[in-house]
Amino acid sequence: MLKTVFGLMMLMFFIFSPAQALERPDVEFKIFQFPPNMIPRIDGNTDDWNMVPDSYAIETDQIKDTVHNSKMDKNDLDVSVKVGWVKGLDRLYFLYEAYDDFWDFKHPNLHNDIFEIVVDADLSGGALIPGMRDDKFFKSGTWEGYLYHGVHAQNYHIFTPTEGKPWTMVWGCQPWILELPWSNAAYSYNFKHSESGKLILEFWITPFDYAPNEGPERAVVSKLDENGLIGLSWSILDYDNDILEPQQYDGFWNLSQKTTMYGHASDLVAFRLMPIEKNLRKPIEAQWDFKIIDMDRRLVAFKDMSYGNITSWKWDFGDGATSTEQNPIHQYENPGQQYVVILYVEGPEGRARMSKVWDVAIR
Repeated sequence: MLKTVFGLMMLMFFIFSPAQALERPDVEFKIFQFPPNMIPRIDGNTDDWNMVPDSYAIETDQIKDTVHNSKMDKNDLDVSVKVGWVKGLDRLYFLYEAYDDFWDFKHPNLHNDIFEIVVDADLSGGALIPGMRDDKFFKSGTWEGYLYHGVHAQNYHIFTPTEGKPWTMVWGCQPWILELPWSNAAYSYNFKHSESGKLILEFWITPFDYAPNEGPERAVVSKLDENGLIGLSWSILDYDNDILEPQQYDGFWNLSQKTTMYGHASDLVAFRLMPIEKNLRKPIEAQWDFKIIDMDRRLVAFKDMSYGNITSWKWDFGDGATSTEQNPIHQYENPGQQYVVILYVEGPEGRARMSKVWDVAIR
């Protein structure tokens, strides 16, 4: 009972907390939208990403070592990251390509070259680790503090590569998010520990507005909407030695350019969920949705969701009535019916139609 009450309190807190400012307010990165018939396979192969324009690549010149203030040397470390999404799937896809002159991954502890990402998809902001909170109730080292960790924004310490460990350590109270159906990862490389070479890491994760310790039953998956903004950042912990101390990394290269991005969602940067690129679409695409606004009166509102330069619309409501409005409201006469509704759209670049068979059902 106590856990349930506590969880509800946390959920209400995160839902109604105001969005916080992000770092680098003059910078906005793009998240590529994959068409639904071109979702990338998680196999460590970059072929699925060839359609992504170079303008989506976030490369070495955007990251900064904010711990040691090291000067970037691409002969030591050189990275490129692309982020993608699919409309209707609340997932973030990543392609991480990196060259390192010394890959460090033989140890069983946290000492490992790491690609660390933090995501706050609903821009709730604020501390995601207990040590950065001011209130005593959530302080580090307490059970309450542990139950808070990573609930409203998630931190993934991704091992690059992994050997004898899961692909990532979830730095939070919810290790269940590192497995299917919430995430997946694949690597491609041919080097050994301490050697140089290029690594390809392909993975996807599910962002959560609320990800509790007890499991996914009461979790709230973040809703990803076209043209929406999310908070996201990453850092690269570059180990170039065999010292076992986990904190002895040679560089903490991060996109936020503020070290505390690892534990404070307000220190992330803005990423926009982009529409599908024009070259991947037909010039004209018909699409629509509907909502029954009054079942007793059999009143239905139709919404045009078509794509392209459209100059005319024609609706066939399936009962003999038609409309040329873009977003009509129609009243059906006969109850107990299912209708085939068709939208025809036309413009300078062509025409298209979308019919839905028996979706519109009137009681």
